[in-house]
Amino acid sequence: MPVKAYRCGAAALAAVCLAAGLAACGEAGESGASRRGGPTIGLLLPDIQVSRYETFDRPLIEKKVKELCPECTVKYANAKGDVAAQHQQVDSMITSGVRVLLIDVVDAASLRSSIVKARDAGIPVVAYDRIADGPVSAIVAYDLVEAGKEQSEALLRALGDKARSAQIVMLDTPPVIQETVLRTKGSLSALQGKVRAVRTYTVGALGAERAYSGMSDAIADLGADNIDGVVASNDLMASGAISALKAAHISPLPPVTGMDTELTAVQRIVQGEQYMTVYKPYKPEADAAAEIAVLLARGRRINHIAKDQINSPTTQGIPAVVLTPIPVTVDNIKDAVVKDGTYTIDQICTPKFASACEKAGLTY
Repeated sequence: MPVKAYRCGAAALAAVCLAAGLAACGEAGESGASRRGGPTIGLLLPDIQVSRYETFDRPLIEKKVKELCPECTVKYANAKGDVAAQHQQVDSMITSGVRVLLIDVVDAASLRSSIVKARDAGIPVVAYDRIADGPVSAIVAYDLVEAGKEQSEALLRALGDKARSAQIVMLDTPPVIQETVLRTKGSLSALQGKVRAVRTYTVGALGAERAYSGMSDAIADLGADNIDGVVASNDLMASGAISALKAAHISPLPPVTGMDTELTAVQRIVQGEQYMTVYKPYKPEADAAAEIAVLLARGRRINHIAKDQINSPTTQGIPAVVLTPIPVTVDNIKDAVVKDGTYTIDQICTPKFASACEKAGLTY
């Protein structure tokens, strides 16, 4: 299989947390209790600000592990965006004797030493959703170059004939972060030569508040009438950008694209405030990660599942499952996120959005 060109510079950016103290390190818990003393799989997720991790990723992974390995135990912790907490959680997982560690890193470069420590303890590490530095055994993630490309291509469709003269604002995190490099590469490749200019505003972290500040800077620099479209790293940042545009009384709003398909983003799309989000279906990613983790826990090969390869800044040819993201606009919400059960019509179409939903054809 061809090696995915996922290469970028390393990101610049502990005490052991005992089982009794794991809650202080990130809402730790266990599920799928062992029936016959089977292997334990450690699951570490990065934050609670983005709703997907607690709402989708954790329960889906736990469910799939239970289905594939009834005797397995899943030991869980969430870092809540804290690199130091995730270091402590890795230490705790090693101390408790997990057979495999499934981790979505808060920061790839900063967690490298912990991944090396796990490897040295004989524990295979599977990077989930984000590429991790260090000696990982496998990666399960979506193609972020394609995701960035989908964002920009959607923006071009929204602009139509106005694209050639358009000034686009990109709101992104620092380019030392691998995901930023990949997403930006895809976005710029789609915009190159098709718009008048792209102005990038770098914010310190993913989040609505930082994006609001970055978008406010863009409005002050470029002028309220000179912003024709916005590409935001994720839906939280799209939310902040939209709030800043509205605070500046810019109407109609320019098309804004995001990523992650937060429920609030879907509702903004229905309402016409956000143009598009990139959907990375949670179940295929969670299922693939769980299957790889169970196989590694049982000492089995994963090459029949991890058929792709990814190069990280530290390791070449890592076995991987690379999934294809889906662009979502008002035209395909029902087919994309309702049909597969991510959200129901009732969840999307609360009374506040009822008339917009009816107009968009979001009815049973």
